[in-house]
Amino acid sequence: MLRSACNRWWVLFLKGLCAIALGVSAIAWPGITLLSLVFLFGTFTIIDGAAAVVLGFRGEENGTVWWTLVLMGILAIVAGIFAFAFPAVAAQWLVALIAATAIVRGVFEIIAAVRLRKELDDEWILAFSGLMSMLFGGLILYQPGSGALAIVLLIGAYMLAIGVFAVALSLRLRRLQNKLATSK
Repeated sequence: MLRSACNRWWVLFLKGLCAIALGVSAIAWPGITLLSLVFLFGTFTIIDGAAAVVLGFRGEENGTVWWTLVLMGILAIVAGIFAFAFPAVAAQWLVALIAATAIVRGVFEIIAAVRLRKELDDEWILAFSGLMSMLFGGLILYQPGSGALAIVLLIGAYMLAIGVFAVALSLRLRRLQNKLATSK
């Protein structure tokens, strides 16, 4: 599992860069409309879901598929398509959708970190990212009416943070890939 993840470090890197770009955009333009936010969220969710499906189907070198990643990816793609197909409805449910996605993502990241704890030295990065996702989702559910500006800034900070953690983890996986390649 570790070797497979290391060989695909660049997918996590690209995903992290997309999250950073989305976070910076949300913070730089806090007056963004809810409809624009729906489309930005839909775009990121489709990209994130596609990356998860690719990683899940590639799975292990022996052909084992990571079904949790595939399932999470399919759900993310469906959420992204829904946002584009029904933007008015999605705008009404965006807060709950973002919160649920963040909580589910966080749970899966913590599960992955626990499974990788004996194989990866810095699994805490993934676990911390999962915890941040869960806290973010919980905060949004707790205060759904806190205003569009606050939600946009929270989303920007969240996306920026998970993007930085994804890039950091991807670079760690790349270094580990190089170490594994030289030890053959």
